Amino acid sequence: MKVGNIIKVSGPLVVAEGMDEANVYDVVQVSEKKLIGEIIEMRGDRASIQVYEETTGIGPGEPVYTTGSPLSIELGPGLIEQIFDGIQRPLEVLKMQEGDFLQKGAEVNNLNRETKWNFEPRVKPGDEVETGTILGVVQENPVIEHRVMVPPGVKGKVKDIKSGDHTIVGNIAVIETEEGDRAVQMLQLWPVRRGRPYKQKLDPDIPLVTGQRVIDTFFPVAKGGTAAIPGPFGSGKTVVQHQLAKWADAEIIVYVGCGERGNEMTDVLMEFPELIDPQTGQSLMKRTVLIANTSNMPVAAREASIYTGITIGEYFRDMGYSVSLMADSTSRWAEALREMSGRLEEMPGDEGYPAYLSSRVADFYERAGKVVCSGGDDREGALTVIGAVSPPGGDISEPVSQSTLRIVKVFWGLDYQLSYARHFPAINWMNSYSLYQMKMDRFFDKQVHSEFSKQRVEAMSLLQEEAGLQEIVRLVGRDSLGEGDQLKLEMARSLREDFLQQNAFHEIDTFCSLEKQDLMMKMILGFYRESRRALESGVYVNEILKLPVRDRIARAKYITDDNLSELTMINQELTDQINQLIEKGGANA
Repeated sequence: MKVGNIIKVSGPLVVAEGMDEANVYDVVQVSEKKLIGEIIEMRGDRASIQVYEETTGIGPGEPVYTTGSPLSIELGPGLIEQIFDGIQRPLEVLKMQEGDFLQKGAEVNNLNRETKWNFEPRVKPGDEVETGTILGVVQENPVIEHRVMVPPGVKGKVKDIKSGDHTIVGNIAVIETEEGDRAVQMLQLWPVRRGRPYKQKLDPDIPLVTGQRVIDTFFPVAKGGTAAIPGPFGSGKTVVQHQLAKWADAEIIVYVGCGERGNEMTDVLMEFPELIDPQTGQSLMKRTVLIANTSNMPVAAREASIYTGITIGEYFRDMGYSVSLMADSTSRWAEALREMSGRLEEMPGDEGYPAYLSSRVADFYERAGKVVCSGGDDREGALTVIGAVSPPGGDISEPVSQSTLRIVKVFWGLDYQLSYARHFPAINWMNSYSLYQMKMDRFFDKQVHSEFSKQRVEAMSLLQEEAGLQEIVRLVGRDSLGEGDQLKLEMARSLREDFLQQNAFHEIDTFCSLEKQDLMMKMILGFYRESRRALESGVYVNEILKLPVRDRIARAKYITDDNLSELTMINQELTDQINQLIEKGGANA
Protein backbone atom coordinates (compact mmCIF):
# COMPACT_ATOMS: atom_id res chain seq x y z
CA MET A 1 0.00 0.00 0.00
CA LYS A 2 1.60 3.27 -1.17
CA VAL A 3 1.71 6.01 1.50
CA GLY A 4 1.18 9.75 0.91
CA ASN A 5 0.81 12.62 3.41
CA ILE A 6 -2.08 14.99 4.07
CA ILE A 7 -1.34 18.65 3.34
CA LYS A 8 -4.87 20.12 3.56
CA VAL A 9 -8.23 19.24 5.14
CA SER A 10 -11.39 21.08 4.07
CA GLY A 11 -14.42 19.30 5.50
CA PRO A 12 -14.93 16.09 3.51
CA LEU A 13 -12.14 17.11 1.07
CA VAL A 14 -8.58 16.06 1.92
CA VAL A 15 -5.54 16.90 -0.23
CA ALA A 16 -2.50 14.60 0.00
CA GLU A 17 0.92 14.74 -1.70
CA GLY A 18 3.29 11.93 -2.66
CA MET A 19 0.45 10.12 -4.42
CA ASP A 20 2.06 9.95 -7.88
CA GLU A 21 1.37 6.20 -8.27
CA ALA A 22 -2.35 6.53 -7.44
CA ASN A 23 -5.16 6.97 -9.99
CA VAL A 24 -8.43 8.91 -10.10
CA TYR A 25 -11.28 6.98 -8.38
CA ASP A 26 -8.86 4.81 -6.38
CA VAL A 27 -10.08 4.05 -2.86
CA VAL A 28 -7.76 5.29 -0.10
CA GLN A 29 -7.57 5.04 3.69
CA VAL A 30 -7.05 8.43 5.28
CA SER A 31 -4.99 8.88 8.51
CA GLU A 32 -4.22 6.21 11.09
CA LYS A 33 -7.98 5.95 11.70
CA LYS A 34 -8.28 4.43 8.20
CA LEU A 35 -11.21 6.61 7.07
CA ILE A 36 -12.55 5.50 3.69
CA GLY A 37 -12.07 7.96 0.84
CA GLU A 38 -11.90 8.15 -2.94
CA ILE A 39 -9.54 10.15 -5.16
CA ILE A 40 -11.57 12.54 -7.33
CA GLU A 41 -8.78 14.67 -8.81
CA MET A 42 -5.05 14.30 -9.51
CA ARG A 43 -2.63 17.21 -10.06
CA GLY A 44 0.94 15.94 -10.35
CA ASP A 45 1.57 13.95 -7.19
CA ARG A 46 -1.27 15.72 -5.32
CA ALA A 47 -4.53 13.87 -4.91
CA SER A 48 -7.85 15.46 -3.90
CA ILE A 49 -9.78 12.89 -1.87
CA GLN A 50 -13.47 12.91 -0.93
CA VAL A 51 -13.77 11.20 2.44
CA TYR A 52 -16.93 9.21 3.17
CA GLU A 53 -16.66 9.73 6.93
CA GLU A 54 -16.41 12.66 9.36
CA THR A 55 -12.93 14.25 9.12
CA THR A 56 -12.93 16.12 12.45
CA GLY A 57 -9.58 15.74 14.25
CA ILE A 58 -7.54 14.96 11.12
CA GLY A 59 -4.73 17.32 10.20
CA PRO A 60 -1.75 17.81 7.84
CA GLY A 61 1.11 15.35 8.08
CA GLU A 62 -1.04 12.29 8.66
CA PRO A 63 -0.61 9.34 6.26
CA VAL A 64 -2.83 8.25 3.37
CA TYR A 65 -2.78 4.61 2.20
CA THR A 66 -3.87 3.76 -1.33
CA THR A 67 -5.54 0.44 -2.17
CA GLY A 68 -4.95 0.70 -5.93
CA SER A 69 -8.55 -0.29 -6.75
CA PRO A 70 -11.70 1.75 -7.50
CA LEU A 71 -14.70 2.06 -5.17
CA SER A 72 -16.35 -1.35 -5.52
CA ILE A 73 -19.18 -3.16 -3.81
CA GLU A 74 -19.66 -6.80 -2.93
CA LEU A 75 -22.31 -8.73 -4.85
CA GLY A 76 -23.55 -12.16 -3.85
CA PRO A 77 -26.02 -14.02 -1.62
CA GLY A 78 -26.96 -11.99 1.47
CA LEU A 79 -27.85 -8.71 -0.29
CA ILE A 80 -31.63 -9.07 0.03
CA GLU A 81 -33.24 -7.73 3.25
CA GLN A 82 -30.07 -5.80 4.08
CA ILE A 83 -29.84 -2.14 5.12
CA PHE A 84 -26.60 -0.55 3.91
CA ASP A 85 -25.12 2.93 4.16
CA GLY A 86 -23.98 4.86 1.05
CA ILE A 87 -20.79 2.81 0.60
CA GLN A 88 -22.47 -0.56 1.33
CA ARG A 89 -21.52 -1.00 4.96
CA PRO A 90 -24.27 -3.09 6.67
CA LEU A 91 -25.84 -0.84 9.31
CA GLU A 92 -27.26 -3.69 11.43
CA VAL A 93 -23.79 -5.28 11.75
CA LEU A 94 -22.20 -1.89 12.51
CA LYS A 95 -24.81 -1.29 15.23
CA MET A 96 -23.94 -4.58 16.92
CA GLN A 97 -20.23 -3.84 16.55
CA GLU A 98 -20.06 -0.10 17.27
CA GLY A 99 -23.34 0.90 18.97
CA ASP A 100 -25.99 3.37 17.79
CA PHE A 101 -23.48 5.87 16.34
CA LEU A 102 -20.99 5.07 13.59
CA GLN A 103 -17.39 5.26 14.77
CA LYS A 104 -14.67 6.66 12.52
CA GLY A 105 -12.82 4.08 10.49
CA ALA A 106 -15.24 1.29 11.41
CA GLU A 107 -14.32 -1.73 9.29
CA VAL A 108 -16.73 -4.52 8.53
CA ASN A 109 -17.31 -6.94 5.67
CA ASN A 110 -20.11 -5.71 3.40
CA LEU A 111 -21.54 -9.24 3.07
CA ASN A 112 -21.42 -11.97 5.71
CA ARG A 113 -18.47 -14.33 5.25
CA GLU A 114 -19.68 -16.87 7.84
CA THR A 115 -23.16 -17.77 6.53
CA LYS A 116 -23.28 -20.98 4.51
CA TRP A 117 -25.58 -21.09 1.48
CA ASN A 118 -26.85 -24.24 -0.19
CA PHE A 119 -25.55 -24.07 -3.77
CA GLU A 120 -27.35 -26.11 -6.46
CA PRO A 121 -25.38 -26.31 -9.74
CA ARG A 122 -27.09 -25.65 -13.08
CA VAL A 123 -24.08 -26.63 -15.22
CA LYS A 124 -21.81 -29.71 -15.17
CA PRO A 125 -18.12 -30.36 -15.82
CA GLY A 126 -17.33 -30.04 -19.51
CA ASP A 127 -19.96 -27.35 -20.21
CA GLU A 128 -18.81 -24.21 -22.04
CA VAL A 129 -19.62 -21.04 -20.05
CA GLU A 130 -19.14 -17.30 -20.56
CA THR A 131 -19.66 -14.06 -18.64
CA GLY A 132 -23.14 -14.10 -17.10
CA THR A 133 -23.82 -17.84 -17.48
CA ILE A 134 -25.78 -19.10 -14.47
CA LEU A 135 -23.54 -21.64 -12.72
CA GLY A 136 -26.14 -22.50 -10.11
CA VAL A 137 -28.70 -21.10 -7.67
CA VAL A 138 -29.00 -20.35 -3.97
CA GLN A 139 -32.42 -19.98 -2.31
CA GLU A 140 -31.66 -16.69 -0.54
CA ASN A 141 -35.09 -16.59 1.13
CA PRO A 142 -38.55 -18.07 0.42
CA VAL A 143 -39.13 -15.44 -2.30
CA ILE A 144 -35.81 -14.85 -4.08
CA GLU A 145 -33.70 -17.40 -5.92
CA HIS A 146 -30.18 -15.98 -6.12
CA ARG A 147 -28.60 -16.94 -9.43
CA VAL A 148 -24.83 -17.30 -9.17
CA MET A 149 -23.26 -16.13 -12.44
CA VAL A 150 -19.87 -16.44 -14.11
CA PRO A 151 -17.98 -13.20 -13.26
CA PRO A 152 -17.40 -10.63 -16.03
CA GLY A 153 -14.32 -11.32 -18.15
CA VAL A 154 -14.34 -15.08 -17.57
CA LYS A 155 -14.99 -17.57 -20.41
CA GLY A 156 -14.10 -21.21 -20.78
CA LYS A 157 -15.00 -24.79 -19.84
CA VAL A 158 -16.27 -25.94 -16.44
CA LYS A 159 -13.55 -28.15 -14.96
CA ASP A 160 -15.16 -28.74 -11.57
CA ILE A 161 -18.33 -27.59 -9.75
CA LYS A 162 -19.40 -28.36 -6.18
CA SER A 163 -22.93 -28.54 -4.81
CA GLY A 164 -23.76 -28.25 -1.10
CA ASP A 165 -23.16 -25.62 1.60
CA HIS A 166 -20.58 -22.92 0.92
CA THR A 167 -19.71 -19.46 2.19
CA ILE A 168 -19.61 -16.65 -0.38
CA VAL A 169 -15.77 -16.79 -0.42
CA GLY A 170 -15.55 -20.56 -0.78
CA ASN A 171 -14.65 -21.97 -4.21
CA ILE A 172 -17.75 -23.41 -5.89
CA ALA A 173 -16.31 -24.02 -9.35
CA VAL A 174 -13.14 -24.11 -11.42
CA ILE A 175 -13.31 -22.80 -15.00
CA GLU A 176 -10.61 -23.70 -17.52
CA THR A 177 -9.83 -20.49 -19.43
CA GLU A 178 -7.21 -19.57 -22.06
CA GLU A 179 -5.14 -17.95 -19.29
CA GLY A 180 -5.33 -21.02 -17.05
CA ASP A 181 -7.67 -22.40 -14.40
CA ARG A 182 -9.85 -19.84 -12.64
CA ALA A 183 -11.51 -20.57 -9.28
CA VAL A 184 -14.98 -18.98 -8.91
CA GLN A 185 -16.71 -17.92 -5.70
CA MET A 186 -20.26 -16.71 -5.13
CA LEU A 187 -18.85 -13.28 -4.20
CA GLN A 188 -18.25 -10.76 -6.99
CA LEU A 189 -16.69 -7.30 -6.72
CA TRP A 190 -17.80 -4.56 -9.12
CA PRO A 191 -16.74 -0.87 -9.40
CA VAL A 192 -19.87 1.23 -8.78
CA ARG A 193 -19.15 3.92 -11.37
CA ARG A 194 -19.09 1.46 -14.27
CA GLY A 195 -22.24 -0.11 -15.73
CA ARG A 196 -22.37 -3.91 -15.75
CA PRO A 197 -22.19 -5.57 -19.19
CA TYR A 198 -25.17 -6.99 -21.06
CA LYS A 199 -25.72 -8.56 -24.48
CA GLN A 200 -28.30 -6.21 -26.03
CA LYS A 201 -30.56 -3.33 -24.99
CA LEU A 202 -34.25 -3.78 -25.82
CA ASP A 203 -37.13 -1.39 -26.39
CA PRO A 204 -39.18 -1.18 -23.15
CA ASP A 205 -42.73 -2.23 -24.11
CA ILE A 206 -44.28 -3.69 -20.92
CA PRO A 207 -45.68 -1.37 -18.23
CA LEU A 208 -44.45 -1.35 -14.65
CA VAL A 209 -47.85 -1.67 -12.97
CA THR A 210 -47.82 0.42 -9.78
CA GLY A 211 -51.42 0.14 -8.56
CA GLN A 212 -51.66 3.95 -8.55
CA ARG A 213 -54.51 4.99 -10.86
CA VAL A 214 -53.15 8.36 -11.97
CA ILE A 215 -49.84 6.70 -12.94
CA ASP A 216 -51.01 3.45 -14.56
CA THR A 217 -53.91 4.94 -16.53
CA PHE A 218 -52.61 8.39 -17.47
CA PHE A 219 -48.80 8.46 -17.14
CA PRO A 220 -47.45 4.87 -17.20
CA VAL A 221 -43.78 3.95 -16.95
CA ALA A 222 -42.30 0.96 -18.78
CA LYS A 223 -40.25 -1.81 -17.18
CA GLY A 224 -36.71 -0.70 -17.92
CA GLY A 225 -37.83 2.92 -18.23
CA THR A 226 -36.95 6.12 -16.37
CA ALA A 227 -39.21 8.51 -14.47
CA ALA A 228 -38.80 11.66 -12.40
CA ILE A 229 -40.99 12.99 -9.59
CA PRO A 230 -40.18 16.69 -9.09
CA GLY A 231 -42.14 18.56 -6.46
CA PRO A 232 -41.80 21.14 -3.68
CA PHE A 233 -41.50 20.38 0.02
CA GLY A 234 -44.67 18.75 1.39
CA SER A 235 -46.12 17.70 -1.96
CA GLY A 236 -45.82 13.97 -1.27
CA LYS A 237 -42.70 12.82 -3.21
CA THR A 238 -41.60 10.39 -0.53
CA VAL A 239 -45.07 8.87 -0.07
CA VAL A 240 -45.33 8.32 -3.85
CA GLN A 241 -41.87 6.66 -3.79
CA HIS A 242 -42.96 4.47 -0.85
CA GLN A 243 -46.13 3.47 -2.71
CA LEU A 244 -44.14 2.51 -5.79
CA ALA A 245 -41.67 0.53 -3.68
CA LYS A 246 -44.55 -1.29 -1.97
CA TRP A 247 -46.83 -2.06 -4.90
CA ALA A 248 -44.94 -1.88 -8.22
CA ASP A 249 -44.83 -5.30 -9.88
CA ALA A 250 -41.02 -5.46 -9.92
CA GLU A 251 -39.43 -8.62 -8.53
CA ILE A 252 -36.64 -6.75 -6.70
CA ILE A 253 -36.85 -3.30 -5.08
CA VAL A 254 -33.76 -1.17 -4.36
CA TYR A 255 -34.64 1.90 -2.28
CA VAL A 256 -31.97 4.61 -1.92
CA GLY A 257 -32.62 7.26 0.73
CA CYS A 258 -30.09 9.83 -0.48
CA GLY A 259 -29.76 12.76 1.93
CA GLU A 260 -33.36 12.44 3.15
CA ARG A 261 -34.54 13.12 6.70
CA GLY A 262 -33.72 10.41 9.20
CA ASN A 263 -37.33 10.06 10.36
CA GLU A 264 -38.47 9.31 6.78
CA MET A 265 -35.91 6.53 6.46
CA THR A 266 -37.01 5.27 9.88
CA ASP A 267 -40.59 5.05 8.53
CA VAL A 268 -39.33 2.91 5.64
CA LEU A 269 -37.26 0.69 7.93
CA MET A 270 -40.20 0.20 10.31
CA GLU A 271 -42.93 -0.20 7.64
CA PHE A 272 -41.36 -2.48 5.03
CA PRO A 273 -40.78 -5.53 7.27
CA GLU A 274 -44.44 -5.37 8.41
CA LEU A 275 -45.96 -4.95 4.95
CA ILE A 276 -47.21 -8.12 3.28
CA ASP A 277 -46.28 -8.31 -0.39
CA PRO A 278 -49.48 -9.06 -2.38
CA GLN A 279 -47.46 -11.01 -4.96
CA THR A 280 -45.78 -13.45 -2.56
CA GLY A 281 -47.68 -13.28 0.74
CA GLN A 282 -44.32 -12.69 2.48
CA SER A 283 -42.86 -9.55 4.07
CA LEU A 284 -41.97 -6.88 1.51
CA MET A 285 -38.39 -6.89 2.85
CA LYS A 286 -37.94 -10.39 1.37
CA ARG A 287 -37.38 -8.75 -2.04
CA THR A 288 -35.95 -5.36 -0.96
CA VAL A 289 -32.50 -3.83 -0.51
CA LEU A 290 -32.38 -0.54 1.41
CA ILE A 291 -29.58 2.03 1.21
CA ALA A 292 -29.87 4.63 3.95
CA ASN A 293 -27.77 7.75 3.63
CA THR A 294 -29.61 10.34 5.71
CA SER A 295 -29.05 14.10 5.71
CA ASN A 296 -26.85 14.01 8.83
CA MET A 297 -24.42 11.45 7.34
CA PRO A 298 -21.21 12.68 5.63
CA VAL A 299 -22.08 14.56 2.45
CA ALA A 300 -19.56 12.75 0.22
CA ALA A 301 -21.24 9.38 0.87
CA ARG A 302 -24.44 10.76 -0.73
CA GLU A 303 -22.59 11.01 -4.00
CA ALA A 304 -21.66 7.31 -3.79
CA SER A 305 -25.04 6.06 -2.52
CA ILE A 306 -26.97 6.18 -5.80
CA TYR A 307 -24.11 4.42 -7.63
CA THR A 308 -24.11 1.72 -4.95
CA GLY A 309 -27.89 1.34 -5.43
CA ILE A 310 -27.85 1.17 -9.21
CA THR A 311 -24.97 -1.36 -9.25
CA ILE A 312 -26.97 -3.67 -6.96
CA GLY A 313 -29.97 -3.13 -9.28
CA GLU A 314 -27.89 -4.07 -12.35
CA TYR A 315 -26.63 -7.22 -10.60
CA PHE A 316 -30.18 -8.52 -10.06
CA ARG A 317 -31.17 -7.38 -13.57
CA ASP A 318 -28.35 -9.59 -14.92
CA MET A 319 -29.99 -12.59 -13.23
CA GLY A 320 -33.10 -11.97 -15.35
CA TYR A 321 -35.18 -10.13 -12.75
CA SER A 322 -37.31 -7.01 -13.15
CA VAL A 323 -35.77 -4.49 -10.75
CA SER A 324 -37.13 -1.14 -9.63
CA LEU A 325 -34.77 1.47 -8.17
CA MET A 326 -36.18 4.39 -6.16
CA ALA A 327 -33.75 7.28 -5.61
CA ASP A 328 -35.03 9.77 -3.05
CA SER A 329 -33.79 12.33 -3.81
CA THR A 330 -31.35 13.09 -6.62
CA SER A 331 -31.37 16.78 -5.63
CA ARG A 332 -29.50 15.91 -2.42
CA TRP A 333 -27.01 13.95 -4.53
CA ALA A 334 -26.55 16.98 -6.81
CA GLU A 335 -26.04 19.19 -3.73
CA ALA A 336 -23.25 16.85 -2.62
CA LEU A 337 -21.67 17.23 -6.10
CA ARG A 338 -21.96 21.01 -5.75
CA GLU A 339 -20.34 21.04 -2.32
CA MET A 340 -17.40 18.87 -3.41
CA SER A 341 -17.01 20.93 -6.60
CA GLY A 342 -16.88 24.13 -4.54
CA ARG A 343 -14.22 22.70 -2.23
CA LEU A 344 -12.18 21.67 -5.30
CA GLU A 345 -12.46 25.31 -6.45
CA GLU A 346 -13.85 24.27 -9.84
CA MET A 347 -15.49 26.84 -12.10
CA PRO A 348 -19.18 26.83 -11.07
CA GLY A 349 -21.99 26.39 -13.60
CA ASP A 350 -25.64 27.38 -13.27
CA GLU A 351 -26.66 28.11 -9.65
CA GLY A 352 -23.27 26.92 -8.41
CA TYR A 353 -23.68 23.35 -9.64
CA PRO A 354 -20.64 21.91 -11.46
CA ALA A 355 -20.57 22.20 -15.25
CA TYR A 356 -20.67 18.38 -15.52
CA LEU A 357 -23.99 18.04 -13.63
CA SER A 358 -25.99 17.17 -16.79
CA SER A 359 -23.55 14.47 -17.91
CA ARG A 360 -23.52 12.89 -14.41
CA VAL A 361 -27.35 12.84 -14.31
CA ALA A 362 -27.43 11.33 -17.82
CA ASP A 363 -24.82 8.68 -16.91
CA PHE A 364 -26.96 7.63 -13.95
CA TYR A 365 -30.32 7.35 -15.76
CA GLU A 366 -28.78 5.73 -18.85
CA ARG A 367 -27.93 2.69 -16.71
CA ALA A 368 -31.66 1.88 -16.64
CA GLY A 369 -33.06 -0.35 -19.38
CA LYS A 370 -34.58 -3.61 -20.50
CA VAL A 371 -31.81 -5.90 -21.71
CA VAL A 372 -30.91 -9.34 -22.99
CA CYS A 373 -28.55 -10.52 -20.26
CA SER A 374 -25.08 -11.92 -20.88
CA GLY A 375 -24.74 -15.67 -20.51
CA GLY A 376 -25.94 -17.18 -23.76
CA ASP A 377 -29.46 -18.19 -22.65
CA ASP A 378 -31.21 -15.01 -23.92
CA ARG A 379 -32.90 -14.31 -20.58
CA GLU A 380 -34.25 -10.77 -20.23
CA GLY A 381 -33.91 -8.43 -17.27
CA ALA A 382 -35.13 -4.89 -16.66
CA LEU A 383 -33.97 -2.06 -14.40
CA THR A 384 -36.47 0.78 -13.93
CA VAL A 385 -35.13 3.98 -12.33
CA ILE A 386 -37.50 6.40 -10.60
CA GLY A 387 -35.86 9.51 -9.16
CA ALA A 388 -37.41 12.11 -6.90
CA VAL A 389 -36.23 15.70 -7.40
CA SER A 390 -36.65 18.39 -4.73
CA PRO A 391 -36.36 21.75 -6.52
CA PRO A 392 -36.11 24.72 -4.13
CA GLY A 393 -39.54 26.34 -3.87
CA GLY A 394 -40.94 23.88 -6.40
CA ASP A 395 -39.25 25.73 -9.29
CA ILE A 396 -38.57 23.04 -11.90
CA SER A 397 -36.63 25.49 -14.08
CA GLU A 398 -33.62 24.95 -11.76
CA PRO A 399 -30.64 22.92 -13.11
CA VAL A 400 -31.22 19.52 -11.44
CA SER A 401 -34.86 19.30 -12.59
CA GLN A 402 -34.01 20.44 -16.11
CA SER A 403 -31.04 18.06 -16.43
CA THR A 404 -33.29 15.21 -15.25
CA LEU A 405 -36.20 16.06 -17.56
CA ARG A 406 -33.90 16.06 -20.59
CA ILE A 407 -33.09 12.40 -19.91
CA VAL A 408 -36.14 10.70 -18.38
CA LYS A 409 -39.23 9.73 -20.39
CA VAL A 410 -41.88 10.06 -17.69
CA PHE A 411 -42.61 13.23 -15.71
CA TRP A 412 -44.92 13.06 -12.70
CA GLY A 413 -45.17 16.73 -11.73
CA LEU A 414 -46.25 17.14 -8.12
CA ASP A 415 -48.31 20.24 -7.37
CA TYR A 416 -48.29 22.02 -4.02
CA GLN A 417 -51.79 23.41 -4.62
CA LEU A 418 -53.17 19.89 -5.01
CA SER A 419 -51.40 18.69 -1.86
CA TYR A 420 -52.66 21.77 0.02
CA ALA A 421 -56.19 20.79 -1.07
CA ARG A 422 -55.48 17.27 0.33
CA HIS A 423 -55.57 15.71 -3.15
CA PHE A 424 -53.07 12.83 -3.12
CA PRO A 425 -51.15 11.66 -5.03
CA ALA A 426 -50.67 15.32 -5.95
CA ILE A 427 -49.60 14.57 -9.54
CA ASN A 428 -50.77 17.41 -11.76
CA TRP A 429 -52.51 15.85 -14.78
CA MET A 430 -52.17 19.06 -16.81
CA ASN A 431 -48.35 19.19 -16.96
CA SER A 432 -47.29 15.55 -16.39
CA TYR A 433 -46.51 13.30 -19.35
CA SER A 434 -45.27 9.84 -20.38
CA LEU A 435 -43.33 9.26 -23.58
CA TYR A 436 -44.11 5.53 -23.29
CA GLN A 437 -47.84 6.26 -23.71
CA MET A 438 -48.35 4.81 -27.22
CA LYS A 439 -46.53 1.55 -26.42
CA MET A 440 -48.38 1.20 -23.13
CA ASP A 441 -51.74 1.92 -24.84
CA ARG A 442 -51.13 -1.02 -27.17
CA PHE A 443 -50.36 -3.25 -24.19
CA PHE A 444 -53.40 -2.15 -22.15
CA ASP A 445 -55.78 -2.44 -25.12
CA LYS A 446 -54.57 -5.98 -25.74
CA GLN A 447 -54.22 -7.22 -22.15
CA VAL A 448 -56.84 -5.30 -20.14
CA HIS A 449 -59.66 -3.98 -22.33
CA SER A 450 -59.87 -3.10 -26.02
CA GLU A 451 -61.10 0.44 -25.23
CA PHE A 452 -58.74 1.20 -22.32
CA SER A 453 -56.76 3.86 -24.23
CA LYS A 454 -59.91 5.33 -25.80
CA GLN A 455 -61.38 5.81 -22.30
CA ARG A 456 -58.15 7.44 -21.11
CA VAL A 457 -58.24 9.96 -24.00
CA GLU A 458 -61.91 10.78 -23.27
CA ALA A 459 -61.20 11.26 -19.56
CA MET A 460 -58.16 13.46 -20.20
CA SER A 461 -60.12 15.68 -22.63
CA LEU A 462 -62.78 16.15 -19.91
CA LEU A 463 -60.11 17.19 -17.39
CA GLN A 464 -58.58 19.61 -19.92
CA GLU A 465 -61.97 21.13 -20.74
CA GLU A 466 -62.59 21.59 -17.02
CA ALA A 467 -59.50 23.81 -16.75
CA GLY A 468 -60.96 26.18 -19.40
CA LEU A 469 -64.45 26.15 -17.85
CA GLN A 470 -63.03 26.95 -14.40
CA GLU A 471 -61.60 30.19 -15.84
CA ILE A 472 -65.11 31.22 -16.99
CA VAL A 473 -66.59 30.24 -13.60
CA ARG A 474 -64.02 32.41 -11.80
CA LEU A 475 -64.89 35.38 -14.03
CA VAL A 476 -68.68 35.28 -14.37
CA GLY A 477 -69.91 32.51 -12.06
CA ARG A 478 -71.17 28.96 -12.55
CA ASP A 479 -74.75 29.97 -13.40
CA SER A 480 -73.55 31.53 -16.66
CA LEU A 481 -72.63 28.07 -17.98
CA GLY A 482 -75.03 25.99 -20.04
CA GLU A 483 -76.39 22.68 -18.73
CA GLY A 484 -73.90 20.66 -20.81
CA ASP A 485 -70.90 22.59 -19.45
CA GLN A 486 -72.15 22.26 -15.87
CA LEU A 487 -72.35 18.51 -16.40
CA LYS A 488 -68.77 18.49 -17.74
CA LEU A 489 -67.58 20.28 -14.60
CA GLU A 490 -69.30 17.73 -12.36
CA MET A 491 -67.93 14.77 -14.32
CA ALA A 492 -64.39 16.21 -14.21
CA ARG A 493 -64.79 16.63 -10.44
CA SER A 494 -65.91 13.00 -10.23
CA LEU A 495 -62.80 11.94 -12.19
CA ARG A 496 -60.58 13.95 -9.86
CA GLU A 497 -62.13 12.86 -6.57
CA ASP A 498 -63.37 9.35 -7.36
CA PHE A 499 -60.58 8.18 -9.68
CA LEU A 500 -57.38 10.25 -9.52
CA GLN A 501 -57.45 10.74 -5.76
CA GLN A 502 -56.13 7.69 -3.91
CA ASN A 503 -55.58 7.09 -0.20
CA ALA A 504 -52.14 5.58 0.41
CA PHE A 505 -53.09 4.67 3.97
CA HIS A 506 -56.42 2.96 3.24
CA GLU A 507 -56.30 -0.83 3.36
CA ILE A 508 -58.14 -1.27 0.03
CA ASP A 509 -57.57 2.00 -1.84
CA THR A 510 -53.78 1.92 -1.41
CA PHE A 511 -53.52 -0.44 -4.42
CA CYS A 512 -55.79 -0.62 -7.49
CA SER A 513 -55.46 -3.40 -10.08
CA LEU A 514 -55.58 -2.62 -13.82
CA GLU A 515 -58.91 -4.43 -14.14
CA LYS A 516 -60.43 -2.31 -11.38
CA GLN A 517 -58.98 0.88 -12.92
CA ASP A 518 -60.61 -0.01 -16.24
CA LEU A 519 -64.00 -0.73 -14.66
CA MET A 520 -63.92 2.46 -12.55
CA MET A 521 -63.10 4.58 -15.60
CA LYS A 522 -65.82 2.82 -17.60
CA MET A 523 -68.33 3.51 -14.79
CA ILE A 524 -67.54 7.25 -14.49
CA LEU A 525 -67.53 7.82 -18.26
CA GLY A 526 -70.66 5.68 -18.57
CA PHE A 527 -72.42 7.98 -16.12
CA TYR A 528 -71.30 10.99 -18.20
CA ARG A 529 -72.63 9.48 -21.44
CA GLU A 530 -75.95 8.47 -19.85
CA SER A 531 -76.29 11.94 -18.29
CA ARG A 532 -75.79 13.59 -21.68
CA ARG A 533 -78.52 11.34 -23.06
CA ALA A 534 -80.77 12.54 -20.24
CA LEU A 535 -79.94 16.21 -20.95
CA GLU A 536 -80.86 15.72 -24.61
CA SER A 537 -84.19 14.29 -23.44
CA GLY A 538 -84.97 17.49 -21.50
CA VAL A 539 -83.87 16.44 -17.98
CA TYR A 540 -82.25 19.21 -15.90
CA VAL A 541 -78.65 18.74 -14.76
CA ASN A 542 -79.61 19.30 -11.09
CA GLU A 543 -81.94 16.30 -11.20
CA ILE A 544 -79.16 14.12 -12.68
CA LEU A 545 -76.70 15.16 -9.96
CA LYS A 546 -79.18 14.19 -7.21
CA LEU A 547 -79.35 10.55 -8.32
CA PRO A 548 -78.54 8.07 -5.50
CA VAL A 549 -76.11 6.16 -7.74
CA ARG A 550 -73.60 9.02 -7.46
CA ASP A 551 -72.80 8.02 -3.86
CA ARG A 552 -72.10 4.47 -5.00
CA ILE A 553 -69.75 5.79 -7.72
CA ALA A 554 -67.86 7.86 -5.12
CA ARG A 555 -67.42 4.79 -2.87
CA ALA A 556 -66.44 2.41 -5.70
CA LYS A 557 -62.73 2.85 -4.98
CA TYR A 558 -63.23 0.94 -1.71
CA ILE A 559 -64.58 -2.18 -3.46
CA THR A 560 -62.15 -5.09 -3.19
CA ASP A 561 -60.80 -6.98 -6.22
CA ASP A 562 -62.87 -9.99 -5.15
CA ASN A 563 -66.11 -8.02 -5.67
CA LEU A 564 -65.46 -6.23 -8.98
CA SER A 565 -68.84 -7.47 -10.25
CA GLU A 566 -70.28 -4.68 -8.04
CA LEU A 567 -68.85 -2.14 -10.48
CA THR A 568 -70.80 -3.75 -13.32
CA MET A 569 -73.91 -3.65 -11.12
CA ILE A 570 -73.37 0.09 -10.50
CA ASN A 571 -73.15 0.57 -14.28
CA GLN A 572 -76.52 -1.15 -14.71
CA GLU A 573 -77.97 0.83 -11.79
CA LEU A 574 -76.98 4.19 -13.24
CA THR A 575 -78.51 3.27 -16.61
CA ASP A 576 -81.76 2.28 -14.86
CA GLN A 577 -81.89 5.51 -12.82
CA ILE A 578 -81.23 7.68 -15.89
CA ASN A 579 -83.98 5.81 -17.80
CA GLN A 580 -86.40 6.51 -14.94
CA LEU A 581 -85.49 10.19 -15.02
CA ILE A 582 -86.07 10.36 -18.77
CA GLU A 583 -89.44 8.58 -18.45
CA LYS A 584 -90.42 10.89 -15.60
CA GLY A 585 -89.45 13.93 -17.70
CA GLY A 586 -91.50 12.58 -20.64
CA ALA A 587 -94.54 12.00 -18.39
CA ASN A 588 -94.28 15.53 -16.97
CA ALA A 589 -94.14 16.93 -20.48
